[in-house]
Amino acid sequence: MGVPFETLLPYAIMMFGITGGALTKVKNMQNGGKRPRHSIDAWDRQMMERDRRLTGWLRGQTDNVKAPAGFELNNPWKVEPLIQ
Repeated sequence: MGVPFETLLPYAIMMFGITGGALTKVKNMQNGGKRPRHSIDAWDRQMMERDRRLTGWLRGQTDNVKAPAGFELNNPWKVEPLIQ
């Protein structure tokens, strides 16, 4: 004898809720405890990359006036070797 599908609906609703909560938590953890960003343009990507190089986190920010030691040589641009 089969089980009516109405008995399984609460389990399906619980699974959607648990999965949604888990995905929200994972996204939150990946962004350093901040809400995920949407519609990121080139300027935002550039600033987020700068923040990642300064703090180690993509969304991290610092209020230090001076950059950490070694940051002056930490250039994200790839330089081609000189052709002679």
